[in-house]
Amino acid sequence: MTTPGAPAPASSAPVATAAVSAPVIALTNAAFGYGDRTVVSGVSASIYPGEVIALLGPNGSGKSTLVKGLLGLSDHIAGRVEVFGTPLEQFRDHTRLGYVPQRHSLSASVRATAQEIVAIGRLPHRRWWQSAGRADAALVTEALDLVGLADRSHADVSTLSGGQQRRVLIARALAAQPEVLLMDEPTAGVDAANQLALARVLARLAERGTTMVIVTHELEALRPVVTRILCTSTGRVDFDGSVDAYEARHHHHVDAGAGAHHHEDEAGPDPDVSAVPGAGPLDPTAPEARRG
Repeated sequence: MTTPGAPAPASSAPVATAAVSAPVIALTNAAFGYGDRTVVSGVSASIYPGEVIALLGPNGSGKSTLVKGLLGLSDHIAGRVEVFGTPLEQFRDHTRLGYVPQRHSLSASVRATAQEIVAIGRLPHRRWWQSAGRADAALVTEALDLVGLADRSHADVSTLSGGQQRRVLIARALAAQPEVLLMDEPTAGVDAANQLALARVLARLAERGTTMVIVTHELEALRPVVTRILCTSTGRVDFDGSVDAYEARHHHHVDAGAGAHHHEDEAGPDPDVSAVPGAGPLDPTAPEARRG
C-alpha cells in the first residue's frame, strides 16, 4: 500500500534502457582509500543510464569513500574504473558528474540566497571572466523549481531548514546539468516531512531519467524511487540486486541506523570538497583552511 503523499514508484523504463546501454560507470576489482590505507576494495559493478542506486551499509563500510573515489576526492588505489567509457585517471569532464555532499557548513558571515548558491553550479560552464547569461539564469530557475524551492529563491540560505538546504545543494548540482548525480546521505538528519519532500524531488528526477547513486541509511524514505541496491560491508560490496531481493535476504539491515547521523567511512582527513566543480559556501571547507 502506498503511503499518502509518498512519491510514486519509479518507472521500470530506466531498467529496460539499462539492459541495452553502455554503463556510465564501470568498476572492476576497484579499491579506494586515503594514501596507503585502503577503505573499500574488490568492487566490481556497473551503473547504467537511468538507474537509481541506493548504496547501503553500516558506518565504516566504505560506501562514502567509494562515491568520493569516483569524484577524485578519495584515492583510486587499485583495479579498473571507467566513467563514461574513459579510464578514471584520464577522465576530465567532471561536470558530467554532479555531487551533493551530506555535510554543509553555514556561517553567519556568509550571506547568500538560495538562487545565488544554485548559480554556483553554472560556474564550470563558462570562462572566469564571463558573466552569467540568460541561459544560466533559466537553468538556475529550473533547478530551484525541480526541488520545490522556486518560492524561496531569494531567501537567505541561513533561514532555510536542514531539509531545504539539502534541496538547495541538489539544485546547485542540477544547475550544472550533470548526467549522473552522486548524493551522500541526502535525507540524514532531517525530519520525516523533509525526508518525504526530498523523496518527491528524487522521484521527479527519476522520471526525467536522471541516473543517481545515493549513499543512504533511510531506505524506507527512498524505496519507491530506488531501482537497485548495492550494499557494502567491511570494505566490500556484499550485495548487488533489487530492493525486493535485498529485503528478502537482508531484512534485518533495512533501516539499520535510520534517523541516525551518518559519519564518514574513514577516520582520515576530510576531502577537499572545494575541488569539486560548483562547490561553494554550503560545503565543508578545505582541510588546509580548517587547520588555519
